[in-house]
Amino acid sequence: MTNGETAFDDLDGTDLAILELIEADFDVSLETVAQKLDLSKSAVHYRVKKLKQNEVIRGVTADVDPLALGLEMVAITDVSVSHEQDYSENIGGKLMAIPGVEEVFYTMGDIDFVAISRVQTRDQLIDLIAEIVAIDGVNETSSKFVMEEFHDIRNVSGNLTRKGRELILDS
Repeated sequence: MTNGETAFDDLDGTDLAILELIEADFDVSLETVAQKLDLSKSAVHYRVKKLKQNEVIRGVTADVDPLALGLEMVAITDVSVSHEQDYSENIGGKLMAIPGVEEVFYTMGDIDFVAISRVQTRDQLIDLIAEIVAIDGVNETSSKFVMEEFHDIRNVSGNLTRKGRELILDS
């Protein structure tokens, strides 16, 4: 979305309902969605295709339990860097390229980036932190280690404010 456009410009209540059903069960069939929303299967197909083309739906993936694969160690690493031209894209991309790094956030304040990593072993974590420190421009890191996770299925549409939901429904 560019030139001042927002995701709300192309969404309506039916799109939001489709997104909520897909988020609740990524494997839900178009037929089931159509039945629940009293739409034709082709109408749902068209809307899902449009949501994908507009990158509202960025992909359809399986929700794999990382613990089932032994990926039990989670680290949250604060990264402070030198502020050179294009440093956010440059360093952010390098952080994301490190195996084990799941998410990177460019932040404002005392810390420049926050990296969320998930690995199986202490040795992997040591290597991961060493790779972060080796990135040109990284000045300092500080890591926290997650002892227990409290989350379940991502529910992006459920995070909408009442006003955000009303903007979509009123469009």
